[in-house]
Amino acid sequence: MKNADCIQTCLECAADCDHCLAKMAGMESSNDCPACCIDCAAACRACATLLASEGPFSREACELCAKACERCAENCEQHDHEHCKTCADSSRRCAEACRAMAA
Repeated sequence: MKNADCIQTCLECAADCDHCLAKMAGMESSNDCPACCIDCAAACRACATLLASEGPFSREACELCAKACERCAENCEQHDHEHCKTCADSSRRCAEACRAMAA
């Protein structure tokens, strides 16, 4: 996977997390959603930034992003809301892309 592809995946995931967070505002949650969406979106944006600069911390950023995405997916997939399912799917794709970049 190229940097540009992973950057795009990270940015798409951040947008899906933002959407999920907005939809969950004021709703009851039985787990860490929407808090996990905040962390995941932040990790995705930081990862995209570090990948774009091709700096020395890209690998570590990808590892952290993958962990945040996995946590987010685990929480969001427990809900039946369409926005949570979309967020979980996007988070899984991002975790996979970041793991590939970190390898």
